[in-house]
Amino acid sequence: MIKYSLICSDCSENFDSWFSSSKEFDKLKKSKFINCPNCNSYNVKKSLMAPSVINKKKDNNNLNSKKHLEIKNKLRDYKNFIKNNFEYVGDNFTYEARSIHYNNKKKNKGIYGNASAEDIKELSEEGIETEMIPWLSDKEN
Repeated sequence: MIKYSLICSDCSENFDSWFSSSKEFDKLKKSKFINCPNCNSYNVKKSLMAPSVINKKKDNNNLNSKKHLEIKNKLRDYKNFIKNNFEYVGDNFTYEARSIHYNNKKKNKGIYGNASAEDIKELSEEGIETEMIPWLSDKEN
């Protein structure tokens, strides 16, 4: 597979597209199967593009580590906020969510707990809004 940066000669729109080979691009262009998504013109050509290069220097790894730590800290902050402001219902999450939704059961606090992806899908299909949040174990904090 090859990715080309393309440009429309009529409207100057830039866009990218993938092709199985450079020959495939030429064949599709000749057959007028490549057109501009903006103006629908067939006057499209390849433009210059820089290859994607992976930098394996230590600075790059350090930057990734800093970003990883930032994300981890943000997740820890979310976890602490949820623990302090919501009621933990454990494995009874789907039951409690349905009780609140269908019985208009009033809660002073929102709830959080454990549910499978299938349970979340079923709740969503019933019109019950939920959110899944990555949960760091206390050991990782």
